[in-house]
Amino acid sequence: MVRFVVDQEDNGKIRCDACPVLCYIKDGRTGACDRYANDGGELVRVDPFTVLQRMDTADAKAVPFLLDSLNDDATTDDSQQHDENTSQGNSSNTWDGDILGNNRTFVTAIGAGTTYPDYKPAPFIVSQKYDDVDMVTIVTEGIFSYCGAKVKIDTDRHLGPEQAAVRVDGEAIGHVMTGEYGSQMLSLGGVNHLTGGSKKEGRITCNSLLKLCNCEPVEMTIDSGAELIVQAGQAPIVNGVREHLMRVGCGSATIGMFATQWAPHVDEVVVVDDHITGVLSEHQAGKLLGMQPTGIRIKGRRSTPGRYFQVAEPGSGWGGTDIQDPLSILDDFKPAQAKPGLRMLMVSTTGEQWAYFELDENLQPQQADLPEALKVSVDRIAENCEPSLCSVLFMGGAGGSLRAGVTENPVSLTRSVRESLTYVSCGGAQAYVWPGGGITVMADVTKMPKNAFGYVPTPALVAPIEFTLRRSDYEQLGGHMQHVRTLDDIALEVERSETAPDALSWPTQGRHFAWG
Repeated sequence: MVRFVVDQEDNGKIRCDACPVLCYIKDGRTGACDRYANDGGELVRVDPFTVLQRMDTADAKAVPFLLDSLNDDATTDDSQQHDENTSQGNSSNTWDGDILGNNRTFVTAIGAGTTYPDYKPAPFIVSQKYDDVDMVTIVTEGIFSYCGAKVKIDTDRHLGPEQAAVRVDGEAIGHVMTGEYGSQMLSLGGVNHLTGGSKKEGRITCNSLLKLCNCEPVEMTIDSGAELIVQAGQAPIVNGVREHLMRVGCGSATIGMFATQWAPHVDEVVVVDDHITGVLSEHQAGKLLGMQPTGIRIKGRRSTPGRYFQVAEPGSGWGGTDIQDPLSILDDFKPAQAKPGLRMLMVSTTGEQWAYFELDENLQPQQADLPEALKVSVDRIAENCEPSLCSVLFMGGAGGSLRAGVTENPVSLTRSVRESLTYVSCGGAQAYVWPGGGITVMADVTKMPKNAFGYVPTPALVAPIEFTLRRSDYEQLGGHMQHVRTLDDIALEVERSETAPDALSWPTQGRHFAWG
């Protein structure tokens, strides 16, 4: 457990300097953030300091950890009122295993503590040797006022217009971004919502980000759009209905993928899609397969042959449109080309909606039973759709104070990251570093250990960030060498060990560094 000795007040309270709130905490109580507590006059980091291990056995389990028994109630000085003060239970599980062992161990920033009030070196600067190369990992729980989440929702359903506000409990916490292939995108959080609006907006934004980044569900609404429940790694729930499939492609792409399976069994196929509706007989795939004109006429704006835009308004019906009857996008067939008995399949981009029609003597489509050969192809569309999921990427900027915890000359760390000499991770998960100035990172929250994120009621998120580089490079960039400790030195302070996911990309793998 990380401990800090702090001056004690006459009334038995101590003042926490781990963030700008500067809570006064009674003995046995936690501060407003539930992260620090007063334990007999010492300021104690409540959450366990965490390492990840690469285990040899495929069925290795996460190891429980030990926490001191502290009063759960969060208190601050009477003059400081924080409606954000919530408390969380403390585990009393014990663990007597060897956290260092013989398997590779990576020190995360989870439970490490912060650099606030900014002149401090990082809480842990740990030296390890990998493949005879001396490495250093600097770990800090950054206080991110400039942070947010990018959310990808795999669904054809229309969630709301671009730029529409995303709200939780009536407060705007972000907006709808441009849609991507088969997914709707949200941009949530950011400093303008955290600090630029009302206190309530900042509190709700911070709480929503905390839940999303810790893989908890969040209910939200979109202006002129849908009601959602979003949870990282889980299927979205749109207007009370859980999504199942991400579309296989747009209507035109679906035509190209399955044209050869349809051509022998049907005269026409229409793949209904909010973006690009496909028509087999007109599509280049159909022409090359010898499909004959059917006289079909589609409402909407014709693009290239067999591709139509704006056949209907966006919605939660067929292919992300607002229609429930697929025939509503058709005009009358051209009598010079259409013939009675013409066979037509209409299907959505996920294969979840389909209908089969034959033209009667008046060239009007009449619904009929789907032939078995076509049922196979419809099922195959669904088979080729990936499961619908919500993806949450934490996004934050590593500012000057955080970088000062790594080196006395913060810009040298930025340059080292740019030159790929320093590897950046968040809770052990590989972080994508944006090009351009500063150190702006994104990381998949599902790759991090459970409850990797915290908060302070300023409001801001507390997120783990690690910088790993060769010891020689660290010394050259002006690192705090006098604070470097070995993994053995910190062994008694590590309270939580978790098995690293198999897909985790470790900073000690050679492709991240030029060893030569």
